[in-house]
Amino acid sequence: MPLLLTDLDNTLIDRTGAFRRWAERYVAGIGRAPAEVEWLLAADDDGFASRSEVATAMRERWDLAESEDDLTELLLFGHLDYIQLDAEVITGLSRASAAGWPAIVVTNGQVRQQEQKLRNTGLDRHVAGWVISEAAGFRKPDERIFQAAGEMAGMPLEGGWMLGDHPRADIGGGIGAGLSTAWIRRGRSWPVLRYQPTVSANSFAEAVDLMFATE
Repeated sequence: MPLLLTDLDNTLIDRTGAFRRWAERYVAGIGRAPAEVEWLLAADDDGFASRSEVATAMRERWDLAESEDDLTELLLFGHLDYIQLDAEVITGLSRASAAGWPAIVVTNGQVRQQEQKLRNTGLDRHVAGWVISEAAGFRKPDERIFQAAGEMAGMPLEGGWMLGDHPRADIGGGIGAGLSTAWIRRGRSWPVLRYQPTVSANSFAEAVDLMFATE
């Protein structure tokens, strides 16, 4: 039975779309111009910017009364209710599991936030388990987080796959751990790096199809 590892944000779920929908409502709610949504999205950096640093920038830019801690909590959890799970993701996970590829989610982030995403969307019922960087003590692209996923599954990394959208964290990390890789393009071109993904796809479901075709 091969090992299938998958990223969570912008691979299984549309984190960017959910954050935009939340940001639009938040910015309107504090009486700021719609153009400020783009500033907040840029500051967020697709979730990779420090939550506390974004909170500080929001307070300074918009002269907000909320504390940095309250804004940090809002940045972590405010968009979770806006996540919409694509039915094709469940189809892809089901096809993979039926073919003997139960999925393990490998994600950077806080346990409380990432587990809430998994449970709110019902993904927890369609994957075999998950490894979250806060609990593991390692962040992608560190190969040790992939090794932890293999240990959880009781399977070797050799012959396995990593599916994800981030060129360095998911693809570079997966390659470093000895995995084949599928890159979720999200409308982008592959950046100039010293390595390439095994396959590129427009969605998680397509990545699963390409993975099967390659095996």
